[in-house]
Amino acid sequence: MTIFTFTLILLLGAYLAGLAGSLTGLGGGVVIIPLLTLFFHVDIRYAIGAALVASIATSSGSASAYVKEGITNVRLGMFLEIATTMGAVIGAILAIYTPVNIVAILFGVMLIFSAAMTLRKKSEAALLTGSKWSYKLKLNSSYPTKEGIVDYKLTNVGAGFSIMTVAGMLSGLLGIGSGALKVLAMDTAMKVPFRVSTTTSNFMVGVTAAASAVVYLQRGYIDPGIAFPVIIGVLAGAFTGSKLLMKINVSSLKIIFSAAITLIALNMIYNGLNHKF
Repeated sequence: MTIFTFTLILLLGAYLAGLAGSLTGLGGGVVIIPLLTLFFHVDIRYAIGAALVASIATSSGSASAYVKEGITNVRLGMFLEIATTMGAVIGAILAIYTPVNIVAILFGVMLIFSAAMTLRKKSEAALLTGSKWSYKLKLNSSYPTKEGIVDYKLTNVGAGFSIMTVAGMLSGLLGIGSGALKVLAMDTAMKVPFRVSTTTSNFMVGVTAAASAVVYLQRGYIDPGIAFPVIIGVLAGAFTGSKLLMKINVSSLKIIFSAAITLIALNMIYNGLNHKF
């Protein structure tokens, strides 16, 4: 395969990854890494490096719109970024010394968990009373809806911070945004309304990925020949997805995509168990 053909296929694959990730909320990394490792047989560490750089680009592009609309809880995001950034650096360092087959198995398990979380029923309920730490840290806020401005309070701040540390570690180790764990921390533990947790998670992804990417860059695991077409493709796909999101019903798409991701995950786990990476 020539470099030109490789770049075109990777560009198309990254576009489809960004499109599917944008429509389902799973992110492009869950497709990009299997595409590079299973189809192109790229070393998983280089695949993770490319996915991290793409995450920085997509987060930077889309997060600003949600901040402008007033949906993202910036203060909460900055607070939780302390946890995810610490975890991301630890995870990226661990990834350098962890056998690639173990990374592949963990990646597959995380994909299955992410697919399951995507199909989970989302809650927009807002708490009227928060924990003392939510008041001390001024994390309670409000966001706009069709019915007007809705105020919400947060709880279990410590539990959310702890889960975010684990999410950051997995992000650095596996190269994906760990959105499922972030939603688990904010939705389930802290009781953040789903729309706020999704946009705040998107706001945080870029910072978490940047912390991990520094370690991968220092180790030489970010190849411009792989990363550049991935960034362009994922950005274009995410932009298209954002335009289609309001026009199509994504419920069926989420089920189909989650099933496909589960099959990919099982393939990754199988190859990891058989040391094929």
